[in-house]
Parts: sequence; structure tokens; C-alpha cells
Amino acid sequence: MLRARGAAGALLRLAGAGAFAQSGGAPPLARAAFTRGFLDLHKMVNKEAIEKEKARLKDEMSRGYFADISEIRKNQGKIATASKAIIPEADAVEFPDLVVESPDGGALHLPLVAPAPEDDGGEAGVGVIPDASLVCLSFRASSQKMAESWSSPFLDAFGADKNIHVYEVSFIDSWLLSSSPVRQAFLKVMRKSNNPQRHIVYAFGDHYDFRKKLQIINLLTGYIYLIDRQGRIRWQGFGSATQEELSSLTASTSILLDDK
Repeated sequence: MLRARGAAGALLRLAGAGAFAQSGGAPPLARAAFTRGFLDLHKMVNKEAIEKEKARLKDEMSRGYFADISEIRKNQGKIATASKAIIPEADAVEFPDLVVESPDGGALHLPLVAPAPEDDGGEAGVGVIPDASLVCLSFRASSQKMAESWSSPFLDAFGADKNIHVYEVSFIDSWLLSSSPVRQAFLKVMRKSNNPQRHIVYAFGDHYDFRKKLQIINLLTGYIYLIDRQGRIRWQGFGSATQEELSSLTASTSILLDDK
């Protein structure tokens, strides 16, 4: 792109910028140079977009529905081992930015992150930043029960502590449901939470880049993340909760609350 602009500029100077200013129109040579530069840039952008889309299609076609369901049946939704203990701060990675919407109205950015000491405050409308957030991701309706197998015991254990929040996120990738005003009508009829610490929210539109950051491949299982005040993943699980995994999650959450 820079080379194209440089070439166009050089040709303009050769053609005579003064003639352009006096006549009110660019000389034919200058117009041709600009046209070639624009077309080169257009081709470059299109080529990059096409290559990116080709890589995406190859990635998504490498696995299909039957491969996903086979993996789920074989491992009962446990596509990986849950954390045995809290992930140390030095090894923790940030949870990717995710915009979600609530049936109660309004959008929210996850994860909620505590402001830096020099900042005046956090994100507008967020209120108090929880010391620990349990984020449960469901990409298909079949995994929503998996999410609840984690969120319900979690709230039972820490419901009295106002410094914890639960976010049950359902992904809606249908272009029709993602469009406005259909999206607004959809949200109005969806279930709401009566618990101020439990948030049932929805993420609309394409989520490929988000999934790539978390290395999520199988969309038929649930993904569970314990997030600290800095937006870092400190514990993670998959599928439906077992008693042993819940004990590990509870212990990790207690550590975050004690370290506040």
C-alpha cells in the first residue's frame, strides 16, 4: 500500500501538480496513477480478507457435528481435564473481551475488570467489580444444563457473598436473531434471573475470533471459567460438574475472596 501511494505521488509530480491546481482537474497521467494505486490497494485488502476467510473455512470444516458429538459421547462432555487448583497469577491469561446483552436491557462487556489505581472508576453502569466471577459459556442449547450444574452449586456456596457474580452466556449465531429489531424481541421473551448475582445473558453474532482465543473447538459442551478482578482466568472446567470438580472450584474461589 505504501509503495502504491509513493508511486502515485511520484507520477503526480512528474505530470505537474501545478497544472492540476490551475485547471481544476487532474492530468490524465495523474488520474491513471491514482486509479492504479487505488486498484492495487483494493486488491490487497480483498486478498487478505479472502485468505482469512479461507483459513477460517478450513479450520471449521476440519471438524463437523458428528466429530463433536462423538467426542461428547466418549468423554461425557469432558473434552479436557478441569483445573485441580487455582491457576497462579503468573500463568493466568486474560479472558477475551465479550459483549453480552441481558433480557433486562442493556449491554455489558465481560470480563468486569477493576480500574487501575490512577483511574477514577470502572466501566460506566457496572457498579461494584466482583472479586470472583464464574462465566459459563453455552454455544448450543444442549449445554445450558451443563452450565447450570456449575452455577447453581456455586451460588449455593457463595450466595451470601456480594463479591461474586455468575454469568451464564448463551451464544446466538443466527443472523436473523442477531439483527435488530428481531434481537430485541428475542430478548424480551427470554428467561430472566431473579437473583442479582446470577446474570443470564446472550452474545449475538459471529464468535469465531472469540472461540479461537480460548481454543474452543467443540460447540456441544459447556465451558466454565473462574475470573478474577483483573479479568484473568484462574480456573476452568468443561461439561457437567462433578463433585470433585466443584470442590476444586470452591477452594479456588475461596482463595480469590481471601486475597481481595
